[in-house]
Amino acid sequence: MGADWVLHVDLDQFVAAVEVLRHPELAGKPVVVGGRGDPTERGVVSTASYEAREFGVHSGLPLRVAARKLPDAVFLPVDAPAYEAASEQVMATLRSLGVVVEVLGWDEAFLGAATEDPEALARQVQAAVLSATRLHCSVGIGDNKVRAKIATEFGKPAGMFRLTADNWFDVMGDRPTRDLWGVGTKVSRRLSALGITTVRELADASGEALVAEFGPKMGVWYHGLGRGLGPGTVDDTPWVPRGHSRETTFQQNLTTPGQVRSAVAELARAVAQDAADDGRDVLRVALKVRYAPFETKTMSRKLGQPTRDADVVVAAVHALAESLEDREVRLLGVRAEMVMPVETDPSERTPVRGRI
Repeated sequence: MGADWVLHVDLDQFVAAVEVLRHPELAGKPVVVGGRGDPTERGVVSTASYEAREFGVHSGLPLRVAARKLPDAVFLPVDAPAYEAASEQVMATLRSLGVVVEVLGWDEAFLGAATEDPEALARQVQAAVLSATRLHCSVGIGDNKVRAKIATEFGKPAGMFRLTADNWFDVMGDRPTRDLWGVGTKVSRRLSALGITTVRELADASGEALVAEFGPKMGVWYHGLGRGLGPGTVDDTPWVPRGHSRETTFQQNLTTPGQVRSAVAELARAVAQDAADDGRDVLRVALKVRYAPFETKTMSRKLGQPTRDADVVVAAVHALAESLEDREVRLLGVRAEMVMPVETDPSERTPVRGRI
């Protein structure tokens, strides 16, 4: 039996690739998927093909900006059911390989396997996924999840890369902390304020200083990230969502308190229903607002007690909305955080990107 390895499988330009499979005439063209596919409307890019990315079009970019950068691009609406179906086919293919599969989202998963040759396994994974779905994937190979996840970026597109304790500092030492999985712009700025700008500097930093800045849990976590430390066990237990989010970007700004109140109620009832469909109680609610032109704020509050009563959820979100400024609103979002099942410890699960 070989050593234990973690492989991170990431579908290349997944959403765009699925659309190209459905529309072969788009192969090689700049494709942008987002909103309702109309770049004159408000909305953001969900994904862009590699051809579009060369012009600075990327996920999260407003569609109107994408259209200015690349007026000749093909804009398509988001079709979530099609992507979910493709994702399920990919994950079923991975499970057929006799490895432990931990799904991270539509387009990525960790694999756990004991093998003498992880590169050979990676090639097998790529061939199986391509044969079953006609989709290409990149594979990161690591001795834990953190290194495997980061390694994938060096393998893109359609390649593979191994990142372990042996070559961690050779590969990552001089790179900015922003290149670490889980270190976003805000955290990298806070690290920079401490004089920490590179991965090696983070590894060599004072643990006490990091705990003082980020707290006992995250300070230790970020310190470990500098050395590429992280969990090594791949868990195939189905992921249990901690909450449900709904948000709407309005084509015309909301200009009156009544419009805001009505929109908030609609979103709150939707997330309450999502939680009820899961058979879960709501514990906390959050409200996200984006004022015109583009300032975003988020606020939250814990409920008096967990509930499935939609009216209680709506009332709690309305209470949050009372603190909104008297300004035009272009986006509203509501999130309902739910009571976790007793058997699930969220701290042991791999983090999955979410909204709000």
